[in-house]
Amino acid sequence: MDLKGKNVLLIGLAKTGISTIKLLDKLEANITVNDIKTEEKLVDILEELKDIKNATYILGYHPEEVDHIDLAVVSPGVPLDLPFIQKLYSNNIKVIGEVELAYELSNNPTFIGITGTNGKTTTTSLVGEIFKAAKCDTYVVGNIGKPVIETVGIADEKSFLITELSSFQLESIVDFKPRVSMILNLSPDHLNRHHTMENYIMAKANIFKNQDKNDFTILNYDDEAVRALSSKCNSQVLYFSRKHQGVRGIYVNNEGNIVINIDKEIVLLHEDELSLPGGHNLENCMAATLAAYVSGIDIEVIREVLKTFKAVEHRLEYVKTVNGVMYVNDSKGTNPDSTIKAVTSYKKPIILIAGGYDKDSTYDELLDIAKQNVKALVLLGETASKIEACAKTKGFEIIKRVQNMKEAVETSAELANEGDVVLLSPACASWDMYTSFEVRGRDFKDNVNNL
Repeated sequence: MDLKGKNVLLIGLAKTGISTIKLLDKLEANITVNDIKTEEKLVDILEELKDIKNATYILGYHPEEVDHIDLAVVSPGVPLDLPFIQKLYSNNIKVIGEVELAYELSNNPTFIGITGTNGKTTTTSLVGEIFKAAKCDTYVVGNIGKPVIETVGIADEKSFLITELSSFQLESIVDFKPRVSMILNLSPDHLNRHHTMENYIMAKANIFKNQDKNDFTILNYDDEAVRALSSKCNSQVLYFSRKHQGVRGIYVNNEGNIVINIDKEIVLLHEDELSLPGGHNLENCMAATLAAYVSGIDIEVIREVLKTFKAVEHRLEYVKTVNGVMYVNDSKGTNPDSTIKAVTSYKKPIILIAGGYDKDSTYDELLDIAKQNVKALVLLGETASKIEACAKTKGFEIIKRVQNMKEAVETSAELANEGDVVLLSPACASWDMYTSFEVRGRDFKDNVNNL
């Protein structure tokens, strides 16, 4: 893709937008930058771009004239159904995301693409650690934090790009083709953006749409919505399963051994040897194992990393024990299904801190399951009243509303007894009170460490 002298419209000045602009400038494109935020709200970002000479900015509103545009690059947070983006499509102007742009500009690295509603970050980090332990030239990129575009010009055909992909990033896929794709699970999320579950699943399925018989797609056999996608795959489908023995891929047998089953059966290790707790992490470990195994990574390397890998920050992250109460940061729990996985990872009584930005989720299933071991709810943010109303119909008696994280931690400490777990797992995004779940998680940890 030669972009020299081409008119490129970059929509959205998020983290990926900054990296994309810098690369487009190196490629000598004529850049038009658009963001719905005003200049006053983008001061810090614009300061970072002050050395970019060949760019014009349209801020505070969307452009009306787009006929002169050769290519549009959309940041993940920008909905594709905006009228002016639809006009780009109707004018047959190519509209892609940063991941697609990076793929088209890259020097043929091997992409491992990982998506799903929950577990993406843990699995991506785990796969990355396995490849690094095998001494591969490895880049852990995508939704996990480092934009894929930053590897252009650095990664080559000997490199592996372990790529976490959100539904927002996959929505704008055109030619992106990973060697290995993976869908961990599917449950309702981001329905305020995708509008229907069918649209959400279609976006996720884009991860394998360009694969062929030489590629691999790894699917969760125990998730009916995921398993159903196998009929749409042109690649070699492998499954992971906790519940069904003998599937082609990887499964857990009656003795609790994890068994790779592709060309022959190989006992990897016992599930109790895994370093990560919880059934959901067992699934993440099995999926990561398949991705590494079909990529030629030695079994012993895989086995050792699975035994020693530490939980990623903000995902069931142990913070501290105070007065016999364990505090756990699961700020990455940004939807109800993720929080279900968190609360079912502990047998001890839980004080659950939840609430945040409203993504049109429902909380009935979460609260039905939480009744088993959540003894108190501490609620904050935009969805606090919505969760409280649902919790009252489920018979929860101890429900506390708070205004901020400091109050949430202090209230939880008052409610907790020795042996309890105080768990931040919001079941909601952070954007009503924080710029990211990372900032929310750090606020929780700071307040816990101040107890």
